[in-house]
Amino acid sequence: MSINRNAAADLYRECVARDVEENETTPLLANGPVQSGSKGASFASSVFNLMNAIMGSGILGLAYSMANTGIAGFCILLVFVAGLAAFSIHLLLKLCDQTGINSYEEVGEKALQKPGKVLVGISILVQNIGAMSSYLFILKSELPAAINSFVSSHSEGYTWYEDGRLLLILATLCVVLPLAMLPKIGFLGYTSSIAFCFMLYFAIVVVIKKWSIPCPLPQNMTISAAVQLSNSSDAECTPKLFIITSKSGYAIPTMAFSFLCHTAILPIYCELDQPSKSKMQNITNVSISLSFLVYLVSALFGYLTFYAHVDSELLLGYDKIMPHDIMVMVVRLAILFSVLLTVPLILFPARKAATLLLFGGRPFTWLVHITSTVIILSAVLLLAIFVPDISHVFGVVGSTTSTCLMFVFPGIFYLKINRGPLRSFSSIGAVLLVIFGLIMGILSLCTIAYTWARDF
Repeated sequence: MSINRNAAADLYRECVARDVEENETTPLLANGPVQSGSKGASFASSVFNLMNAIMGSGILGLAYSMANTGIAGFCILLVFVAGLAAFSIHLLLKLCDQTGINSYEEVGEKALQKPGKVLVGISILVQNIGAMSSYLFILKSELPAAINSFVSSHSEGYTWYEDGRLLLILATLCVVLPLAMLPKIGFLGYTSSIAFCFMLYFAIVVVIKKWSIPCPLPQNMTISAAVQLSNSSDAECTPKLFIITSKSGYAIPTMAFSFLCHTAILPIYCELDQPSKSKMQNITNVSISLSFLVYLVSALFGYLTFYAHVDSELLLGYDKIMPHDIMVMVVRLAILFSVLLTVPLILFPARKAATLLLFGGRPFTWLVHITSTVIILSAVLLLAIFVPDISHVFGVVGSTTSTCLMFVFPGIFYLKINRGPLRSFSSIGAVLLVIFGLIMGILSLCTIAYTWARDF
């Protein structure tokens, strides 16, 4: 299979001649021995950015997934899903290498003409707006309690830090908006490294607390028989390798979406210093491997702490047993700050999708950049503040768009654009990717529908 290296090299020469401030929508892809006049993002910075795009608040639910699949079942599924995520990214990078295109939307246009570009752009917008709204909603709900746990105030009445909406507005204006205004996603490598350190601290605390919480719990650590905090008998303190229950269906979508970073892959690829497919693939492999390790350690030790009684949000179990433990309070605040620092990273692909859909390949202007940033962030902020429960709405839409962006689109686009034999490894893998994505989407929708029926 031949690769159009000359076209890609010419494209790179054109892009490095102008900064992203001149044209944010111009492909920045490189694939040749061309030297850049301006240094791009480093390998480490790109790894941190991609890990920040991968890891979010979903890490809190992985121990619950292990409790419903077993240790061996969870590990098998996690390896399988991580491998599929890396393979789908491999297909995207391979398409970019062949065509000289650096945009997910333009890959869709190459495969399916104008409808493909619009479909991918709308999917990215919906997925990222839903993710940002969910993250800000978590901040609105959890940040007041996290701050209040550190403040020993005996005064009665209203205090400003107990208003989640006010804290959310302040955090958005002081942290999210300035970072989102940056013209290059590579600048977020520093904040992404901080966010990763927060996630690493969370995993370390989960490991430490495994040895601080006995199993079974002493009677004096249990509030009442009606509210069981954790395991109360030796029989419940035995780890299980395989578990199949009615809740096992929740585990697969949770793990699959824990590796969703496909909307950020190509923007990170664009700004990489001396970009190449092999270099970006190495960044992807390192990022997914480190995220996999943090996921596995936190899920394993969280499960070995609470066993069958793991909460759907892991930190809730620690709050019930040790509500005033300083390490638990700090780790909750760290997770919230990590989620906050993820929002600007997710906004970059959403803004790029909006500008490509509305303005095409027009040159970059600060007016469009600032206006689109403010509009998207305002919409996300309004959703997080005024919508009482956004999980149901974005649960349906998010599961659909996430499945398409992660599995279905890469497989279909590869089969459509690639001219190689259909019996090749990549083509067979693309077909399996599409099939798995469709199964995942149907399973996710059925799970959400079951949850709705049970709640109502």
